[in-house]
Amino acid sequence: MQIKHLELTHFRNYHTLSLDLHPGLTIVTGENAQGKTNLLEAIFLLSLAKSHRTNHDQEMIQWTQEFAKISAEIENNLFTFPLEIILSSKGKIAKYNYIDQSKLSQFIGKLNVVLFSPEDMQLVKGSPGIRRKFIDSELGQFHPVYLQKLLKYNQILKQRNTYLKQIKQKNIKYDSVYFDIITEQLIETATSIIHYRINFIKELQEFSRPLHFSLSNQRDELRIEYKASSSKLDYSELDNLKRQLEILFNQVKAREIDQAVTLYGPHRDDILFYVNNNLAQQFASQGQQRTIVLSIKLAELHLIEKSTGEYPVLLLDDVLSELDDHRQNILMEQIENKVQTILTTATIENINLQNLNNSEIICINQGTLKKESIQNVRKTK
Repeated sequence: MQIKHLELTHFRNYHTLSLDLHPGLTIVTGENAQGKTNLLEAIFLLSLAKSHRTNHDQEMIQWTQEFAKISAEIENNLFTFPLEIILSSKGKIAKYNYIDQSKLSQFIGKLNVVLFSPEDMQLVKGSPGIRRKFIDSELGQFHPVYLQKLLKYNQILKQRNTYLKQIKQKNIKYDSVYFDIITEQLIETATSIIHYRINFIKELQEFSRPLHFSLSNQRDELRIEYKASSSKLDYSELDNLKRQLEILFNQVKAREIDQAVTLYGPHRDDILFYVNNNLAQQFASQGQQRTIVLSIKLAELHLIEKSTGEYPVLLLDDVLSELDDHRQNILMEQIENKVQTILTTATIENINLQNLNNSEIICINQGTLKKESIQNVRKTK
């Protein structure tokens, strides 16, 4: 899968942009605040119909303008098709093949991307919410039905929590039949979500483990574990997971009514990373954290290729300069001639350009782009 052509209108600091993208590696270089990350954000938006930087669409619309538009020509193994997103104060319009998509879940997954940015370092030592967001975003790209189930779960969860608060505040009388129905609906959806997540983690570990071992110079073994929100839940016994949840929710019913909140479920699960059987969240160094995240991002490429039959587009936001030559070389070996990659960096000084033949360099200044050949840049380095 690759992006053949990209156009931006009134997006962030881009008044207009029309860009043909290289099928291999594109290095976008320039000083800070010139629009490098904005370019990746626009591509990410075309993939997941949301930004990785903000929850407010209005922030992406250029100042004084009424709308922003991102459109692209995408090529996959079968055909070429257009994608488009329009942002305005009235909402978001997503188009696939020029046709408005009534549900964003129908749009997501048409363009698959993997993004590696400095914020991803929080994946290891950040909050559980960051890790849940990671797994939801990645699963949603190649399993649209997962997004539908997640949306349904969140709706039921909100309904259940609202009901618990109303009981606590004595605004309504407790109806055990109604509460049991909501709980059963929550359990049904939670069971399906947990199944998807655990299978994803198993496959992610399958691909990331050898990559991590190689990236760490054969020193470190990586293990990834999906952690249940309660010690009473055994996720190794998926066949009776629904029954486990039913027993647990029945046991904590009085406590949930007292605290006016749903205490357990996939909305409180977590992902644990172990390096040589030591919990990375507690013991991993900065370098080990970076290696964990890089191995996971590379594993995602292979996982998506296994699921969809083609590699996604890789977006690297100012991260390559932080990797030593060994890790840079492994990264390039994994993507060369297989994965269209857009990489941003403030300077190319710390990037090994000698083996980058299938590539192009774009210099950016205040939203204006200028292409340079890799051969000319090598001569000036």
